Amino acid sequence: MARIGSKQITREKLLDQGVAMLMEHGYHGTGLQELLSSVQIPKGSFYNYFPSKEEFGAEVIRHYIEPFIRQLDDYLSRPELDALSAMKRYFRDLIEELERRQFKGGCLLGNLIGEIGDTNETCMASLRDAFHRYRDKYTEGLARAQAEGAIRADLSAETMADLLSDSLQGALLRMKVEQSVRPLEVCLSHLLDDYFKPKSS
Repeated sequence: MARIGSKQITREKLLDQGVAMLMEHGYHGTGLQELLSSVQIPKGSFYNYFPSKEEFGAEVIRHYIEPFIRQLDDYLSRPELDALSAMKRYFRDLIEELERRQFKGGCLLGNLIGEIGDTNETCMASLRDAFHRYRDKYTEGLARAQAEGAIRADLSAETMADLLSDSLQGALLRMKVEQSVRPLEVCLSHLLDDYFKPKSS
């Protein structure tokens, strides 16, 4: 097995800590010196790993979304689960994790869009890519659910994936205000158990 270099390990630590700090403090509230101190890296060495804070932010976004995509892909790959059941199990796990964290953080993608708007094109490009990759995984699952007859076929899987993605972002914001996962549960129930279901003739 190939050995992972110490520089790559340190870079991963910075990205892990970057996710935690951006979730808690936001992009502008995350200082590079605090970041380096938190992972015990000498001051001034940040640029050995990333060319700029903007590039670091873009990498943090990619690092953040990857586990979500992998986890959903894992559920969709389980032979004992149909696609709709796999997606429901995935979202149940997600909701349980949000409850464990006491609703803190929400979604880093939505948080950063609200914070940086269109002022940081490097991070915005990474946010767009992350949203699209995550939505495309929704599309894959919904397309399979259509083929299995579990959801309606008069709308495209892409259209339903966009609606699911957009609705969940709104529900995540409301979750933080309400301090409750109920907005997420209601959103998913309305879509997966009602609106996306095949319509009787």
